[in-house]
Amino acid sequence: MMREIKVVCRELNCGNPVSVSRGPLFEDGRRGVILYSCSGDESSIRQCGIRGGGGPGFCDGRYYHHVTCSESVRLVDGAGLCSGRVEVKSNQSWASVCEADFDRQDAEVVCTEFGCGAPAALQGGLYGEGEGQTWDKEFQCKGKESLLLDCDTSDRENNTCLPGNAIGLTCSEPDDVRLVGGGSRCAGGVEWYDQGEWRTVGADDRDQRDVAAVVCRQMRCGSTVSVPPGNTTRGVGVFCYGSDSSLRECRRMYDLHPGLTVICSGNNKIHYMANSMWTLVGSAISATPDRC
Repeated sequence: MMREIKVVCRELNCGNPVSVSRGPLFEDGRRGVILYSCSGDESSIRQCGIRGGGGPGFCDGRYYHHVTCSESVRLVDGAGLCSGRVEVKSNQSWASVCEADFDRQDAEVVCTEFGCGAPAALQGGLYGEGEGQTWDKEFQCKGKESLLLDCDTSDRENNTCLPGNAIGLTCSEPDDVRLVGGGSRCAGGVEWYDQGEWRTVGADDRDQRDVAAVVCRQMRCGSTVSVPPGNTTRGVGVFCYGSDSSLRECRRMYDLHPGLTVICSGNNKIHYMANSMWTLVGSAISATPDRC
């Protein structure tokens, strides 16, 4: 649902998605709709498709999504939920933050606020320049605050921000995915930490390669080597486009699908199949460009 949630937060002028949870849909007698085919770039959820023959008010599921948006800070023009140009809401409009007014401790707070890992890159002009105004304060975070606007601020000494100095931030992806039972951190059954517990991830046969690509990318385990048959455990259904930065950007269906097993390439390491088990071969090897 993250693509749809990005659209909701944008339409409400409420920054980036921070979290999403689900609850019973019919507890107060209201009905709902199922959104699909959002790219994440729409300005309104009305531009997304609605699934179901019942029209508006129709929902064949029995839960709704509760969305929390960041409200006063966002990351713009990045590759996913954990990267982009830092902008702060000022008088109901968004302002870019100057590189000189933002340091690593400030970045740690933003990454935490968005549910991402530690800051990985912090650089002026990394994600382009904003078209609007520039934030006129300097942040003085200690790094332990839960929200950027909880940090102290001071007036900027120099009230100009030169072109190319709008701060861009890349946070590492959240540590909420793991591969278990495969003999290494880059091989095994996929589990996802969701709503307070580790859940087995499942996918339809036609979707397995796309989901596996996202898992390997998020875990920094290279590319997908293989998607062996999963075990009999059934898990929460996930659908990915394959280009998503992390599993939480994919669609969760919460109906059960066969558990997904993934073998990633790792750090130039090779696995081979022996006695129906995937085994790690030696250490790193090299290959000439014309050999496989």
